[in-house]
Amino acid sequence: MSDVTTQAADILRVLDLASVVVFAITGALVASRKQMDIVGFLWLGVVTGVGGGTVRDLLLGAPVFWVANATPLALCLGAAAIVHFSAHLVASRYRFLLYLDAFGMALVTTVGTAKALDMGAGPLVAVCMGVITAAVGGILRDILGQEPSILLRRDIYVTAAACGSIALLVADGVGVPRLAAIGIAIGVGFGLRALAVRFD
Repeated sequence: MSDVTTQAADILRVLDLASVVVFAITGALVASRKQMDIVGFLWLGVVTGVGGGTVRDLLLGAPVFWVANATPLALCLGAAAIVHFSAHLVASRYRFLLYLDAFGMALVTTVGTAKALDMGAGPLVAVCMGVITAAVGGILRDILGQEPSILLRRDIYVTAAACGSIALLVADGVGVPRLAAIGIAIGVGFGLRALAVRFD
């Protein structure tokens, strides 16, 4: 394995952990809005943080990432606990939640797509894995938090995830180095979702 490939794999692992934390925070912020106790914060944080990646790994036949290594689970619990004691400092939780969720969506879409490609999945399956990784955690969060589901709203979310995933495929296909392709995919996914949030 070349140094560039190793570096790209390391960055994907870091992004995977970062996305888990970001999604766990969004789950915990929903718990804050619903005025749940700390158990509710931890529950929503974990389910949101690892939900999409769990379904992705099960469908790909890969070891479930947080079972193989408990670090993501510990990060989810830690992030949710921190939010429990600090959520009151966030002046506009809902708007903050939307932008944070957009960033998390872009991260997990990229990680999910890259993981599927690295496991030999075809382009269509890789895009589906990226979207599943991005959407499932948020869907579970919304259901458990009794929020309108992202799938039932007139909203650009799954479309933004799919575009980010396709951007990674295209960048890979035309020979863009993996590190740059990762940046492009994250930029496309986050950019589209952030614009949707900004202009309602």
